[in-house]
Amino acid sequence: SRVLFRSIALPVFRDSEIDWDRPLETSEPGARPPESLVAEAERTGARRKKLVRGECGFFMNRSVLPADFEVPAHEHDHAELLVVVRGGCSLADGVVLGPDDAIVIHANTRYGFTCGPNGMEFLTIRTAEAGVAFDANGPTGP
Repeated sequence: SRVLFRSIALPVFRDSEIDWDRPLETSEPGARPPESLVAEAERTGARRKKLVRGECGFFMNRSVLPADFEVPAHEHDHAELLVVVRGGCSLADGVVLGPDDAIVIHANTRYGFTCGPNGMEFLTIRTAEAGVAFDANGPTGP
């Protein structure tokens, strides 16, 4: 939907109107996570939805991950701003993020994290749709 502001129609994104992703069906081949990670996400209830898809140059995802969920080491070809909404995580380098924390991750920076005991809900904001590259050995499971 759109809201008029100074005679300009501004896009409004309503989370409840946007479906959760099905990454193996909807992602471009270079942006698909490994099938084993998708299977683990489906098994544990981890999910993501793309809220903003390029409007005014912005891309924003909302992700909800369960307790102790591990996102394996990976990198994106664009920088991102990650904002924790609820819960938290520990990055592989020892940095701990909690509610209302944010971190800027530069393009082509390899990182991974493990969600805390309350899981994590977070937003990622980028200025382009980002490709993803995982370690050659693939994701590691619990």
